[in-house]
Amino acid sequence: MPYHKSAAKRVKTNEISRRRNIAARSRMRHVLKAVREAKDRATASELYVKAAAILDRTAAKGIIKKETANRQKSRLAKFAASLSA
Repeated sequence: MPYHKSAAKRVKTNEISRRRNIAARSRMRHVLKAVREAKDRATASELYVKAAAILDRTAAKGIIKKETANRQKSRLAKFAASLSA
């Protein structure tokens, strides 16, 4: 239990941030999975645009690193291009 008032406030703030980060990471994982499960190129490329935006937003907020977002976008683009039309 925190002794100082500011420490108690930080505990509360950290919990709020943790929940927000978990939600953002979960949203990101769901959209990545949707792209990987796409059956045709049109659907995959449409979902890729959405996934790239979410990855960029997640990286901008510092939830994941920018390099990680770029690597995942690159792999998704390669996957989407490999699907038959």
